[in-house]
Amino acid sequence: MADAIGKRIAELRKLRGLSQRGLSRRAHVSYSLLTKVEQGHRPASPALIGAVARALRVDVPCVTGQPYQEPMGKLRQLQATIDPIRRALLTHDLPPDDALPVRTVTELRRDVQEVSQLGRHARYLRLGQMLPGLLEELSVAIHTEDDPQLHALLAEAYGGASALAHQLGYQDMRATVLDRIERESHLSRDPLRVARTQWSRGASLLGAGAHQAGLTLMERTRRSLGEGPEGMEPAALSVFGSLHLRSSVLAARAGDAELSEVHLAEAARAADLLPNPAANHYGLEFGPGNVALHGVSAAVELEDGARAIERAAPLYEQLPPGLPPVRLGHFWIEVARAWYYQGDRRRAFDALRRARRVAPQQVRIHPMVRELLAIIAGAEARPSEDLRAFAAWLGLD
Repeated sequence: MADAIGKRIAELRKLRGLSQRGLSRRAHVSYSLLTKVEQGHRPASPALIGAVARALRVDVPCVTGQPYQEPMGKLRQLQATIDPIRRALLTHDLPPDDALPVRTVTELRRDVQEVSQLGRHARYLRLGQMLPGLLEELSVAIHTEDDPQLHALLAEAYGGASALAHQLGYQDMRATVLDRIERESHLSRDPLRVARTQWSRGASLLGAGAHQAGLTLMERTRRSLGEGPEGMEPAALSVFGSLHLRSSVLAARAGDAELSEVHLAEAARAADLLPNPAANHYGLEFGPGNVALHGVSAAVELEDGARAIERAAPLYEQLPPGLPPVRLGHFWIEVARAWYYQGDRRRAFDALRRARRVAPQQVRIHPMVRELLAIIAGAEARPSEDLRAFAAWLGLD
């Protein structure tokens, strides 16, 4: 079985000349918890990973081991799409080597919509293959005609690159992409698209462990939209409510259960006012179903397994309609973490298998899946054939 995150933390800690107690003080995490994580007796949570990365002054992927390498197979093919995307980012304001024919806005919109659907369905390989050419073509189109519609399409296409960079652990690339999304959103002359960009930025702050900064940004962005959800247009409601959902998870990861619940309740209030939850404004998937899923996530971030399972139970038999595989895969990963916190490794593994059935490409590159599977397998005297097969599929030795 490949090294779990705990072993990597121990190696980084020793390179910095820190004892376990020294790192626990610097990262503001429990010494007992850190010891258990380093020894492989407890999975490292995203909150702990962010705190340790900040204390050790390294990026989160240095702790998680991302981007994961694989000599053969689809993961290798997926990694191979990154350099062409980087080149498209580097040459965005330069003329292409060969003159590209410029298609109509309608034709370009069709491809951007396909890219968005690939992201929603966690089909990352095809997404990575489509993006370089589409990004280049949109850039050429904008040089030909400075149309706000084209800037909006480019911002949305960049969103696919952002999702891919985030999933694979290329934080530097994602930071560049987020800057581009914000620029194109401003040029699209759509304030709601600009606000949606800040929602995406909040995910980066969440991953970096900058919880208070993330909460401040979400609050500032909500205020730019209005004082409350009453009277808002549906698209504004979706952005406003999604900002509250991001705040709920940020607060939970910071350990503030009360504040997390406040934001969750505000998101639910906005969702109740939404006339058509299936509209999916700006790809945010906002509605009562997504609020329910975030309630599970918030409880998991607080390591309250009992509450997470209680909230997840009604969703087992009837998952919220309309939510895409990328959200449902994440839900089952959260359920797996919740069952592990409850001491039930069998149900945790079963939830991981459900996640795999829904969104296999997402699951295969997800740090929490690898970490949890490694810990579950390590706790078994003789891992089952199913467990060993799952580990092999993930690329764990």
